[in-house]
Amino acid sequence: MLAVAIVAVFAASSLLVYAMAMKADERVGARTARARLADYGDAPTTREGDLLAPLADRVVRPTAGWVVGLVKRVVPGEYVARTHHRLVLAGRASAEELDRFLVVRVLMVVAVPVGWLLVSRLGSLSGFVLFSVMAFIGLVGVLGPDAWLNRAVDDRCMAMRKKLPDVLDLLTISVEAGLGFDQALARTVTMVPGPLSEEFQRTLGEMRAGATRGDALKNLDARTEIPELRSFVLALQQADTFGVSIGSILRSQAAEMRVRRHQMAQEQAQKAPVKMLIPMVFCIMPALFVVIAGPAALSIYHLFAGH
Repeated sequence: MLAVAIVAVFAASSLLVYAMAMKADERVGARTARARLADYGDAPTTREGDLLAPLADRVVRPTAGWVVGLVKRVVPGEYVARTHHRLVLAGRASAEELDRFLVVRVLMVVAVPVGWLLVSRLGSLSGFVLFSVMAFIGLVGVLGPDAWLNRAVDDRCMAMRKKLPDVLDLLTISVEAGLGFDQALARTVTMVPGPLSEEFQRTLGEMRAGATRGDALKNLDARTEIPELRSFVLALQQADTFGVSIGSILRSQAAEMRVRRHQMAQEQAQKAPVKMLIPMVFCIMPALFVVIAGPAALSIYHLFAGH
């Protein structure tokens, strides 16, 4: 009887432990299933999705888009077209650059009265000094963006004019070595980095996209407006029209561009004395007068003061 009781207790205990293990396993399985179902829950609402987006996407970009639209409605269309053309010449042809420049242009004009108010109310200036400071703020606000853009255009054009003879020399060597014009131009672009190579790379892209060489070269001339490059484009167009060898045209153009670069350097050297005249008159000469005539003026003053 004792053995039967022990076996019964052992069996009951085993069944109880097994039942508890099964219950725990069911709870774990149910918890895992609920966790998996949570991943397939309802998609977040539109408001929740908007709140999860970054601040720049929710606030900054819509505000910037609204400001750009308002600026384009206020600014004349002729000025927008002219500004876009100047940005193309400066190598900033994207629409984002145009929008950014227009917004900055309008904001700087609006900031001029604010600057005048701050200077007049918070500053201790008066008279001619106050007028000079307010005139400077007005000039910077009204003419500053356009002056910066014109400077960028001039710098880029000067860089392309300096690189053009070297590019034509390498292009001539490549063509005379047996390469076609397109292959020689592609090789030249990879060998000589700079804004001129960027424009030639864009010209190659247009030709590969299906444009004719003449149209691509016309677009190159419209994007740069450099006299030397316009002469090169016209020479290539005439070579295509009359069937002249491109190698001879490139060689003559390279020689002509070297002469023009030498003349441009001479022109800049001859302008240097004229440009040095203004700082010499207003900066160097007054200091020389103070050093040279100052002791004599003090001696004369003391002489007459003694009498």
